[in-house]
Amino acid sequence: MLQNLLLSMRNDYLQAAQNVIQDPMILINIVSKRVKQLKFGERPLIMSLERLEPEDIAFREIIEGKISFKMSPRK
Repeated sequence: MLQNLLLSMRNDYLQAAQNVIQDPMILINIVSKRVKQLKFGERPLIMSLERLEPEDIAFREIIEGKISFKMSPRK
């Protein structure tokens, strides 16, 4: 799964998303969940004139602040 994600995404989007979410494990988890949602018919939260892969849409949504996350406190 991770290898497929890395092969199909644009490097510039990845780098920009890493500036928003620095932890690579969290970033991959968020992108993976969002890609599944998009593939099952959820609409993108961004507008794009170019045809983007679901992975790139997820990264752009993170970059543009449309997707965020909150860490729950450890117990």
